[in-house]
Amino acid sequence: MKLSSLLTAALAVFSINIAQGQTPPASSSSAPPPRTEVYHVHFNHAAPGKASALADFLKTPGSNMPMPGHLMVLRHEDGAPWDYVAVQHIGPKATVEAAGNPRSASMKTLSDWHDDTFVNGPSWADFAKAMGLDEEGKTKSAESVYVVSVFRSLPGHEEALEKFLSEPPSASNDLAVGTVLMQHLEGGAWRYFAISRYKSWQDYATSKVNGVAQTAKGQGGWSTLREHISFHNDTLASRVAP
Repeated sequence: MKLSSLLTAALAVFSINIAQGQTPPASSSSAPPPRTEVYHVHFNHAAPGKASALADFLKTPGSNMPMPGHLMVLRHEDGAPWDYVAVQHIGPKATVEAAGNPRSASMKTLSDWHDDTFVNGPSWADFAKAMGLDEEGKTKSAESVYVVSVFRSLPGHEEALEKFLSEPPSASNDLAVGTVLMQHLEGGAWRYFAISRYKSWQDYATSKVNGVAQTAKGQGGWSTLREHISFHNDTLASRVAP
């Protein structure tokens, strides 16, 4: 069993239509790309002493994946308790079948716990460009730093939260060079999943300094964000695949 077996669950059969829960894109030319595709977001915590082996397992997708090669795996550096997050592009819809795929013997010894959520997101081309995975970005993104975030909005604040999260990084003097915002379809207890990419640790640090200075003046997004969320967490991560 490879990552494909993590996309199925016993005793459940359903299809996820990408139209479910999707917010129409704004008409502005600076609007983020429409979320037309389904992705599988998989958080995993390694069993003791198995972190390296788990990374090798997660970055080697199964042969029956609908979009071979459309996978990114990030490793925790600082933040939430997971060790890895794997983001797998599925296509315009995903199907989970009752037959499922039992966990392989190797997986049973590698993982302590995991959490899965289906989300909608942009085309793979847009995702890859933002994350530095396209042909132009691969050679330049080896030192990239990623901030992985999940958000749950306050009741009645979902649209306001999405609008805030969709603002370009430049609006807050943030040096992120790529951002992706995805919306929950089925799975975890959060509504939005976001990844921001920085060229380097230095760019990330500069962005944090800018943000702290704005917050101290009563400006910037720190206070605005907290007007709309009941929960969120952020995790710094580095890329292990591709």
